[in-house]
Amino acid sequence: MTTTPNPEARIRVALVDDQALFRTGIRMLIDSQPDLQFVGEAGDGAEGVELVRRARPDVVLMDVRMPVMDGITATSHIVEQAGTDGTKVLVLTTFDFDEAAAKAIRAGASGFVLKDADPEFLLAAVRTVSAGTAVFAASATRELLRRYEDPSAASEAAPPAFAELTPREREIFDLAARGLSNSEIAAHEFVSEATVKTHISRVLTKLELRDRVRLVVFAHEHGLVTKD
Repeated sequence: MTTTPNPEARIRVALVDDQALFRTGIRMLIDSQPDLQFVGEAGDGAEGVELVRRARPDVVLMDVRMPVMDGITATSHIVEQAGTDGTKVLVLTTFDFDEAAAKAIRAGASGFVLKDADPEFLLAAVRTVSAGTAVFAASATRELLRRYEDPSAASEAAPPAFAELTPREREIFDLAARGLSNSEIAAHEFVSEATVKTHISRVLTKLELRDRVRLVVFAHEHGLVTKD
C-alpha cells in the first residue's frame, strides 16, 4: 500500500543564488520530490538571510559569489541566528576544493556540493544535511583545510573540554580528523559502525560541535591532527 507523505514532515528547502535560470531548475527539482518542500528563493546573501529568518527552512542551498552580500557572510549570519538545531547551510560551488567553500565551512556551513553535481546527489545531500550529517567525505574537508587554513589558527591551544575525552574517544576523534569514514574507523578499531557513531556523537557533544565538519575544522585549528 502506498503511503502519502505527511506535508508537515517534509524537508523545507530554500535557495540563495544570483542566477535566475539556476534557481528555476533547482526549484523544479525540489518540487518534484514528495519528501521535500521548496519554501523560497533569494538572489543575494542579504535577501537570503531575510528569507531564512522569515521562512525558517531546514536546509538552505547557498551560492558563495553573489552581489550585495556574499554567501560566506550570509552563511555566518544564518548559522549564528539558527543555533545548533536550526537551518543547515549547504554551499553550492563551481570548483572542487574551492577556497570559498573552505571559508564557508569555517563560517558554519554543513558541507558543499558542486553546482554540476548529478540531481540525485544534490537531493541526497539535502536529505543528509537535514539529518545533521555532513554531505561530503571528511577527507575532502581535510584537503580543503590543508590548502587554505590560517597558519596562526593552528597554534591555538585546545579548550579544556578536549581533555575530558576518554582515551577511546580521542582515538576516534583522531581518525575522524584524519579523514576516515565511519566504516574505515570501525575496521581500524575492530568495532561496529554503530559504536563509531556513538563515540562520534559523544565527542561532538563534549566539544560542543555541530557536526563532523566542525570536528575536522576544530582539529586543524588547534593542531590536533596526527600526521599520516
